[in-house]
Amino acid sequence: MNSLKFDRTNLICGLIFVGLGIFFALQSLDLELGTAFRMGPGYFPFILALALILFGGIILLQSLRVVHEAISGIAWRGMLFILAAPILFGITVRGLGFAPSLFICAFVACFASTRMKPPAAVALSAAVTVFSVLVFTYGLGLPFRIFGPWLSY
Repeated sequence: MNSLKFDRTNLICGLIFVGLGIFFALQSLDLELGTAFRMGPGYFPFILALALILFGGIILLQSLRVVHEAISGIAWRGMLFILAAPILFGITVRGLGFAPSLFICAFVACFASTRMKPPAAVALSAAVTVFSVLVFTYGLGLPFRIFGPWLSY
């Protein structure tokens, strides 16, 4: 008799997503939901919770079709660089300004991958910085200082 096999990683992740989605959906029901045209304070959290439940369900379905795949070690390098990037942004944004801080943040985050080379990291960071300055400062008109007082001469 064939026993049903699950991919334990996907099974656990799917259950966590569904569980958290149900928890947050129930919490958002305490707030007024409103409608799609007149959204209340609970509408957006409720929609996000439903999306979390949906994605968890998809992951649960995937756990049925794949035989167990071992969980590898913790990606310490990725965690270090990804966590350091927004911290550096927060520390430097007032002094350096939006553009230099964003460039540094993107550059540091690039090295979460072992395959990223410095020239590609510089190009990617510059592209992210230019795009973000154009969108947030000029497109949306947000009052960011592009260059801060540490760089004024």
